[in-house]
Amino acid sequence: MSRPPATATALRAQHRAETLALRLPPLLVAAERVAATVAQGVHGRRRVGTGESFWQFRRYQPGDSAQMIDWRQSAKNRHVFVRENEWEAAQSVWIWRDDSASMDWRSDRDLPTKRERADLLALALAVLLVRGGERVALLGSGVAPSAARSILPRLALHLTGPAAAAGGRDTGSDAGRDGDGVPPVEALPRHARIVLVGDLLGPLERVQATVAAYANRGLRGHLVQVLDPAEETLPFGGRVEFTGLEGEAELLVPRVEGIRDAYLERLAAQKTGLSDLARAAGWSYSVHCTDRPAQVPLLSLWGALAQEAV
Repeated sequence: MSRPPATATALRAQHRAETLALRLPPLLVAAERVAATVAQGVHGRRRVGTGESFWQFRRYQPGDSAQMIDWRQSAKNRHVFVRENEWEAAQSVWIWRDDSASMDWRSDRDLPTKRERADLLALALAVLLVRGGERVALLGSGVAPSAARSILPRLALHLTGPAAAAGGRDTGSDAGRDGDGVPPVEALPRHARIVLVGDLLGPLERVQATVAAYANRGLRGHLVQVLDPAEETLPFGGRVEFTGLEGEAELLVPRVEGIRDAYLERLAAQKTGLSDLARAAGWSYSVHCTDRPAQVPLLSLWGALAQEAV
């Protein structure tokens, strides 16, 4: 006897949910552990008011207070809407993690990929922000910022779900997930904070254009460059064939030692360029290598965000 279509659909949905759920706990547990280490002895950020200046209506999402619901606006539509004030929107931190294919690389199987470390930093920062009563969201996710702990599994799902695993090429939440190594420019409220986490190895002019677009709107931000240790030193020797991860042609180098100095100069120039453009915009810039503890960049980032709130 064949199973009713509705039941089959429900079972498939349950199977997908269980498959995704298996991936969430490790990342959440790791993020909670890193956040707990950083939070020891660090005072939380304090919020100073609510403000009454209206900013926008948006769809109600789990974790929103029922007091935020605008029943008059909701009555005009098929969905429930909440009224978001300018202060509530501004007092938020928007995090972006690079989706490009280069983030899936690691030089040693004992090391995390750059994507895995960036995921950990992004989610651990979100944990700290939520613990401090701050509203947090992932740039390009379509999920409104929230200070409720219920947002953390949703952020983890967005970071580790099918679309993320495919570099943003899956269907669903495609906004800002084109995998080109540059964050989307969204209409965020003035005075919100933004944190961009990625290897930041793309053209400097593209990064600068994005940073300038946000800085010109009054947003303060932070660039966190995540690199593999091999990218920092180019430790290879002899004849090596390099394979591009983002459609580049393969490159055969007869003797890597002969190009090491030029490579290191190019990397240093990239870092200097990122530091300069961040400074010009009033942002911060830091570099994290995946063979080092995740607590170090997280503590630095948390301290910078806390200082801004004073």
